[in-house]
Amino acid sequence: MFTGIIEEVGTIKKMMKKPRSLRLEIEARKALEETAIGDSIAVDGVCLTVTDMTKNTFTADVMEETVRKSTLFDQKKGGEVNLERALRADSRLGGHFVSGHVDGIGTIVEKKRADIAHRVTIRLEKNLMRYVAAKGSIAVDGISLTVVEVEGDAFTVSIIPHTEKETTLIAKSAKDKVNIECDVIAKYVESLTKADNNDKGIDRAFLERHGFHQ
Repeated sequence: MFTGIIEEVGTIKKMMKKPRSLRLEIEARKALEETAIGDSIAVDGVCLTVTDMTKNTFTADVMEETVRKSTLFDQKKGGEVNLERALRADSRLGGHFVSGHVDGIGTIVEKKRADIAHRVTIRLEKNLMRYVAAKGSIAVDGISLTVVEVEGDAFTVSIIPHTEKETTLIAKSAKDKVNIECDVIAKYVESLTKADNNDKGIDRAFLERHGFHQ
């Protein structure tokens, strides 16, 4: 489990590609503090297991499902990635609960200045847009962000100067791809409202019968 608060930007030192999988070696500093083989690190929002380490690098494997649903396979040697170690039980939760299980890939359609910040609009496939709500949480390349607005098949987030400085997102342009993880609460709500024990689902009539009224 992660928070979406990026700890540092790492650099890809090696990429070992196979047809449907990938091994990454990433240079890092802070992300390696108190880290051991077997620990989890989110790389651009993708939860990966540390399989090997040196003083300033770690290695992780990317399996077929992750290759299919994320942008990692399209990265290049020397590319920069957002890094976050797994959440500790005694840490502050500064962002929102992020699992590191990317739901899909979004495409940046516009990036424009808005006073001190940048507004970034991202297009997302329809089956994932249903989890996106204005003022709700979303993870973009592992960054915990608040959705400013939703329109059609796209949503907009605002990138403050601190996030610009500490992550890779501001360096991306229109048509670039980003990893998207929707808020897990929205997915649980959908699952719960699909069916109750009688497979009838939870609808307005069900809620009214149980005392819930507007």
